[in-house]
Amino acid sequence: MLDKIKSLASTNFETVLGYRRHIHANPELSYKENNTADFIASVLDNFGISYARMANTGVIAVLNGKNAGKTIALRADIDALPIEEKNDIPYKSKNIGVMHACGHDVHTSSLLGAAKILKELSNEWNGTIKLIFQPGEEKLPGGASILIKEGVLENPAPESIIAQHVFPSMETGKAGFASGSYMAACDEIYLTVKGKGGHAALSGQLSVDSGQTIISPLLITAEILLELDKAFMRKVTTDQMPLTTSPVVLAFGKMTANGATNVIPNEVKLEGTYRTMDENSRDEAHKTITDIVATIAKKWGGDYELKIDKGYPVLVNNEELTVKIKAAAEEYLGKENVVALEPRMTSEDFAFYSHLKPCCFYRLGTGNIAKGITSGLHTPTFNVDEKSLEIGMGLMAWLAVCELK
Repeated sequence: MLDKIKSLASTNFETVLGYRRHIHANPELSYKENNTADFIASVLDNFGISYARMANTGVIAVLNGKNAGKTIALRADIDALPIEEKNDIPYKSKNIGVMHACGHDVHTSSLLGAAKILKELSNEWNGTIKLIFQPGEEKLPGGASILIKEGVLENPAPESIIAQHVFPSMETGKAGFASGSYMAACDEIYLTVKGKGGHAALSGQLSVDSGQTIISPLLITAEILLELDKAFMRKVTTDQMPLTTSPVVLAFGKMTANGATNVIPNEVKLEGTYRTMDENSRDEAHKTITDIVATIAKKWGGDYELKIDKGYPVLVNNEELTVKIKAAAEEYLGKENVVALEPRMTSEDFAFYSHLKPCCFYRLGTGNIAKGITSGLHTPTFNVDEKSLEIGMGLMAWLAVCELK
């Protein structure tokens, strides 16, 4: 079976390469993947695989083997990012400002390739494979959560779920696995700090025009940022107990203060992220953030509005399943090409599945230093060594067959 899958992966490579380039050239943002979903459906039609639409742009297909048996699921995400592509390639994005910079085009085309292989070999395996082409991984609330609410894990109900994700820092031909908590929970923070604006020359004085003291929201914001950084990110040798011994990230990537060289604005807006590997400390962290903001705003005589949107949970790879899948990957790729992964503070909505079913989320090497394919995820020059498509579809088909045993 292993040799047959490798042979079919090689035979179907050019076809799947075409799928990937078509999807890459026509990226669509989260929850707007209408043409992508239509393309996936048309390919499944050509394969003779039945499917249904869920969550508007999700495509859910079912493959049956020779005899009844276990049910598993394979998942690929299909959305792109709001990034303008800078690659000079024939299949460069045609949608200005939208790009497959996270490899979802590879995930989708690899799953289509695996589906074709599994369909052709359906008389040689038993059970059922659910194919989940999922929208909206890149944007809250996460397409996985929507599909779950709509019943994607029912009729038939998979006993386990497998997904792969591109990994540009790993050379093509390799794959990586990790058991337990692998990716962080992620929350979005939206903070507006309010003060009293006015002429910058009168900062700290009684304003002649308004009769009110200027309260700079910029200074309040500066102190808030420093205190939050101290509370969550700095390693200090004091008797103060840390909030959690698990790794955390609290970072703000956007600040808007519409003042000028001589104008103190009325408010400052911040947007940031909180990430943790410890689900139990999450609510406590939200309270700590709120308390710090409230205390400092009050001290300065300002005010605030704070919204913390709870996002994806910690992604947990089931230990028993991951050990089994990793062993199967070693058979397919060779033991020397299967590596252990370290936990990451990045997040993935596949985590929602992992709290309901045994899951394995692994990494597919897509880098190639010799070819200059080294750009990271979410960058305008991200690309993959397309040889990874042949490996990706074959490996996924093989892992599915092994998990059905």
